[in-house]
Amino acid sequence: MQPVRWGILSTAKIGRTKVVPGMMKSPLCDVVAIASRDAGGARAMAEELGIAKAYGSYEALLADPDIEAVYNPLPNHLHVPITLAAAAAGKHVLCEKPIAVTAGEAEQLRQAASRVLIAEAFMVRHHPQWQRARDIIRSSEIGDPRAIQVAFSYFNVDPGNIRNQAGIGGGGLLDIGCYAVVAGRFFFEAEPLRVVTLMDRDPAFGVDRTASALMDFGAGRQLALTVSTQAVPFQRVQILGTKGRIEIEIPFNAPPDRPTCIFVDDGSAHGNRSAKVVEFPVVDQYQLQGEAFSRALRGAAPLDYGLEDSILNMRILDALLRSETSEAWERV
Repeated sequence: MQPVRWGILSTAKIGRTKVVPGMMKSPLCDVVAIASRDAGGARAMAEELGIAKAYGSYEALLADPDIEAVYNPLPNHLHVPITLAAAAAGKHVLCEKPIAVTAGEAEQLRQAASRVLIAEAFMVRHHPQWQRARDIIRSSEIGDPRAIQVAFSYFNVDPGNIRNQAGIGGGGLLDIGCYAVVAGRFFFEAEPLRVVTLMDRDPAFGVDRTASALMDFGAGRQLALTVSTQAVPFQRVQILGTKGRIEIEIPFNAPPDRPTCIFVDDGSAHGNRSAKVVEFPVVDQYQLQGEAFSRALRGAAPLDYGLEDSILNMRILDALLRSETSEAWERV
């Protein structure tokens, strides 16, 4: 298959250090251009990564007829407007999560998604450790899944960081809570019926710095999550079934340069002593994500998750934010 010719919108850190290097490993992705409102920044990143073209505006990149698809890692409030602009220019779009700030905003993408491919960049769903964990659940090896526990945190008190700016979609729930929601939906293979949340907001920034939530997936299935932007860096997913459990050691920032593992435990001994280690060879989940999108663009394989999945995810996040205000369970 011919590689897809990609353009990158902005010099955001996640693109520079994670997504673009991953895509450039693949024979299916040809990263040909990068754009920034700072032309010097675009040129510097192009030189650093070996990208041929650098543009001083997003509009210039979108006007380039050589580019077929774009990756949009701009701040959250620009995800929908710039994705719409890219679609209007005939470009397919891989948009960084969350795809929007609200579900209503995400719904604005529906018409554009009838003309071009639009997908949300949840790279974790492409990693073999997530797919193997789901296969184990489907096999009934751990019995009926009852509870999923997700913890995800980092420490960031930089007032200039976009995650600490309330007016542009900052806060922990949209930044990393979205991963916890995706984990519940992915492993339960179901949608939550209702949610309740507890949030603590930074008094200076106004963003949620710690959020905990409980989600009812029906049939006795529960997801409990805690995410924080002002706590020690940590991440873990635990999936508890009636006969065993699965622990994903590094579920979200899986390293691209060393093997990863999950633990499958029948609970016969405490302290992980009865856990079996399932190890995975070195893979780059960002490379796999870029390849999946490129195959879909070429018609070689459909997208597993499209815009409607992203809208559902945003509806859950909306319900969690409503629960903060109502201090009650909210229907999704």
